[in-house]
Amino acid sequence: MFPALYHLRLGARPTPGATRATGSARGYLSQENEQRCRGLLEASTRRYRQEVVAAAVLVTLCSVGGYPALLYTLRSSTLTGQHKGDVSFPGGKRDSADQDVIATALRETQEELGLHLGAESVWGVMRPLPAARGLTVAPVLAHLGPLESVCLSPNPQEVEDVFTIPLSHLLQAQNHGYTHFRHQGRYSYTMPVFLNGRYRVWGLTAIITDLTLELLAPSAYHRRTRPPSPR
Repeated sequence: MFPALYHLRLGARPTPGATRATGSARGYLSQENEQRCRGLLEASTRRYRQEVVAAAVLVTLCSVGGYPALLYTLRSSTLTGQHKGDVSFPGGKRDSADQDVIATALRETQEELGLHLGAESVWGVMRPLPAARGLTVAPVLAHLGPLESVCLSPNPQEVEDVFTIPLSHLLQAQNHGYTHFRHQGRYSYTMPVFLNGRYRVWGLTAIITDLTLELLAPSAYHRRTRPPSPR
């Protein structure tokens, strides 16, 4: 078992106050909510499975001690590139043998975490987002099930840590932050940041988290930023 993940399993339960503040958190992974999300993603899933997208990540829903959570990785600090050591979802660039974006996300997750998931665990494909170096990344939403029953074997060359953040924590306003960017002395855009967890969630991973929370919990979460569009 991955030691850091085990530690977070024990500590990932939200406080009673947090649960009351965000409503029935367990319902976000209910069959009813799954079917609602699948329906909302049906058109984009059909579209982007037919298009060639440069990269994909697996937005990994799970439950820890019965409480819904998102699973993240910390990229190894030994990797090359500007995003080494960053919080991310498992994923990467499309391989020529990948049938579609879902295949890319599942393959990359297997390579990074040793996790074998079938297409039936995928709820759908969200709209691709622009990333660094002109890449476009498709978020693929999937449900791993109870994390206690999942066996992970992270690749140490790619992954430095694996951890979860409860949805109840991500939904609380006191854990939200925003970074404002300027260009040539003028306001340009704002990006969300998720705070007060094991690591700060920012950048593209925060944007995808932002969109995922809006999809899962529309009555409890209201997005305040506009996600970037592919050029």
